Amino acid sequence: MTRIIMVGCNGRMGQVISNIVKEDDQAEIVAGVDRFDDGRNDYPVYNSLEECGVMADAVIDFSSPAILEAMLDAAVKKSLPIVLCTTGYSEEQLEMINEAAKKIPLLRSANMSLGVNTLLKLLKDAAKVLAPSGFDIEIVEKHHNQKVDAPSGTALAMADSINEALDNEYHYVYDRSAVRQLRGEKEIGIMAVRGGNIVGEHEVIFAGTDEVIEIKHTAYSKAIFGKGAVSAAKFLKGQNPGMYTMADVIG
Repeated sequence: MTRIIMVGCNGRMGQVISNIVKEDDQAEIVAGVDRFDDGRNDYPVYNSLEECGVMADAVIDFSSPAILEAMLDAAVKKSLPIVLCTTGYSEEQLEMINEAAKKIPLLRSANMSLGVNTLLKLLKDAAKVLAPSGFDIEIVEKHHNQKVDAPSGTALAMADSINEALDNEYHYVYDRSAVRQLRGEKEIGIMAVRGGNIVGEHEVIFAGTDEVIEIKHTAYSKAIFGKGAVSAAKFLKGQNPGMYTMADVIG
């Protein structure tokens, strides 16, 4: 049994994960952390991780970058492995995360979906074969109209995964309307679409001469991110200090 502290428990994803764990006989949420609590949960809720005195095996964080420093300090003090699902960290905060990973097991991923992270591995293999053969690479991502960042962290993770397989020789192009010129040989185009309530859709296009290969992932519910976070928490239990990714969970 993996005992979990849910940081951001009363947010949308915190509640999604709480419901997922209720159906999981290998995990249990033993406490939550949130600034606001209306008593909806069947576990105790604290204002901060520092205040939480409940024994646990891992922490899942779906909150805000604003509490990162205090949360990491508490996790290190309590020797708690932590799954960071929050995005939008500054360079200074990323350095804090790297320092904390020297003392506790820490997993951070731009996308917690097991499907997306499996796709990242497939993209590397595809890029190694197709790019040297002259295939152009384009990424199109679609999200709901409330998402403020563009391109998405997942689209960038896909581009990075492809570029890593190609010895980081490619550069990213986000807006082709800015310059009227032919497409370069070593470009990865990234396009963002925002509309309606699209949960998340990412498509990678390898376009060659007389043939096109499309690799696509569609999220129909935020539950896929919650399931991935719970799998990550189970994985971190008992691990040595260090920085982990969802690739380690899948592997």
